[in-house]
Amino acid sequence: MPIKAILFDIDGTLIDSNDLHVLAWEEAFAGIGARLDRQAIHDQIGKGTDMLVPSLLPDLDEDGVTRLGEAHGRIFKEKYLDRAKPFARAHDLLAHAHGLGQSVVLASSASRNELDHYLDLLGVRDLVAETTSGDDVARTKPAPDIFAAALDKLPDTPADAVIVVGDTPYDIEAAGRCGIAAVAVRSGGFADEALTQAGAVAIYDDVAALLADYAGSPLGDIAG
Repeated sequence: MPIKAILFDIDGTLIDSNDLHVLAWEEAFAGIGARLDRQAIHDQIGKGTDMLVPSLLPDLDEDGVTRLGEAHGRIFKEKYLDRAKPFARAHDLLAHAHGLGQSVVLASSASRNELDHYLDLLGVRDLVAETTSGDDVARTKPAPDIFAAALDKLPDTPADAVIVVGDTPYDIEAAGRCGIAAVAVRSGGFADEALTQAGAVAIYDDVAALLADYAGSPLGDIAG
């Protein structure tokens, strides 16, 4: 089946922000007296608050999870959002897909406000057909909700005509639960083994490398 739509994760895939989120989460956890190893936090990046916090503090109640998420969002916006920059060729990759007639969708566990900021930072509002964020769903990655919501916005495009590009095992797992193949990039800092075990069909160093091999990559299957 030719690839008609591509669902792009944002943090760690298009935007170099994973380490910044680790710092924001570290400060949020410290605010309630929880001292967590940065690598332990990083290993959960890619999930939204609803999945990330219980993985690290399983005994925290729902209100505590919500408050921590709010603290993280506030800290990230105040201290780190303006430091997050696009990876090289991120805009060009989306422009290339759009130019080939493929629908470009941003599907992220990030908040709607962050997603809007990144749309402008990447300069891709005219290239993106649809978006979904953590605010649109009950559960974030690795639950399938975000990608399922994206598929709902592409009613004429079956799952086997869609591919995901992400940087975390949680992107890959969420895609698989929707019956969507996924290509991984290493720019988010996750090991190849974790990405492969999650089901990635191909792995590239970053979006620039993916763009350079576009025709030979799983994204490049556009023959009808």
